[in-house]
Amino acid sequence: MSKPIVAIVGRPNVGKSTLFNKLIGERRAIVDDTPGVTRDRLFGDCEWLNYRFSLIDTGGIEMESDEVITSHIRAQAKLAIDMADVIIFVTDIRSGVTAADHEVASLLQKSGRPVVLCVNKCDSIGATPVDIYEFYDLGIGDPIAVSSVHGHGTGDLLDTVCSYFDEKAQEEEDNDAIKVAVIGRPNVGKSTLINCVLGEQRMIVSNIAGTTRDAVDAEIENEYGHFIFIDTAGLRKRGKIEDDIERFSAVRALAAVDRADVCVIMIDAAEGFAEQDSKIAGYAHEQGKGCIIAVNKWDAVEKDGKTMDVQRKKYMNDFSFMSYAPIIFISAKEKIRIDRLYELIKFVDEQNAMRISTGMLNEVLARATAKVQPPSDKGRRLKIYYITQPSIRPPTFVLFCNSAELFHFSYQRYIENQIRETFGLEGTPVRLLIRERGEGK
Repeated sequence: MSKPIVAIVGRPNVGKSTLFNKLIGERRAIVDDTPGVTRDRLFGDCEWLNYRFSLIDTGGIEMESDEVITSHIRAQAKLAIDMADVIIFVTDIRSGVTAADHEVASLLQKSGRPVVLCVNKCDSIGATPVDIYEFYDLGIGDPIAVSSVHGHGTGDLLDTVCSYFDEKAQEEEDNDAIKVAVIGRPNVGKSTLINCVLGEQRMIVSNIAGTTRDAVDAEIENEYGHFIFIDTAGLRKRGKIEDDIERFSAVRALAAVDRADVCVIMIDAAEGFAEQDSKIAGYAHEQGKGCIIAVNKWDAVEKDGKTMDVQRKKYMNDFSFMSYAPIIFISAKEKIRIDRLYELIKFVDEQNAMRISTGMLNEVLARATAKVQPPSDKGRRLKIYYITQPSIRPPTFVLFCNSAELFHFSYQRYIENQIRETFGLEGTPVRLLIRERGEGK
């Protein structure tokens, strides 16, 4: 199941962004007393009591005229209602219950979504302020006193939020199921591919970009293995994200990448590579996911005996930052090379989860350093003592040396290439962590 999404809503200057920063543990949202500072929707990962969820900071509801009040309240409420699993409704104890609070509360009550009422700016330590009881008038439920500045009451707030999560949805899917996120720009054929693997028209397919709003799971088991395909909304450039629902759809797509084992990055063969493709692939790369570049709609391309080789070299150049990713030319509509795609997904997942013994790694390291001597600077030479692999997904290697400064990036790339030549690791990024160790220690 998808990672739950929790939206923070409320009118301006009630402390939504401050609360967002406190809950995610970093200062990501701009905080200012000026209304309207938060315009774009910000999202971050939050973890509490073994629950993981995505937290969304939304812009404040403006109050300029009756017409503006209605439009903004409806836009914000629609954003929260349509996409969030739980809503944190933030109010301000200093200003008390306002007309705008009542308007938002009324719409949220009709939504049927769980709403947690947060009464912010309760900064004093001690007994709960008496003024908090007037917030029962909103009809949302028990108000929770919180200080987003100092962190008081955030534990109680998160306890209440997490109580609405489905515990079964939080459990990991079957261990033998490979979770595959199908990502890419709008209208490249992601939903068509899901329908193809399912053998049924489950996803709505249209030439209109943005048809898919949410990240949808589709489970399939065949002779190649057990897979859970996640269809995601197309990711556009930030400047082209036009409405609030689409902003949340982008959040869902990125969250789908986070929980996937393998990402299939789909390209439209007719349109070719675009800058946004590299950004989408770059996010999967940064998250350490196994990656496959699937060039879709290959049936619509005029070709001769050399077309595929020419296009493969071009895409290898376009995706030079992830040269490890295999490239496959498919047609989801005509079911061309879909069987080969299954095989690649399974292979890439195994590579992403590969674990190599310390002994074998150090043998490769010894041969590599004997072949190409480590760099030196001002008479001081880099010494690499040993290498070990602490984790997988992606394969991560720690190298202990006498000086991290001497361990130049180019030599790190050389060591990585030696590891890849020996053990494969195709379709997966590799992480190298450099640790200094004093002489003789």
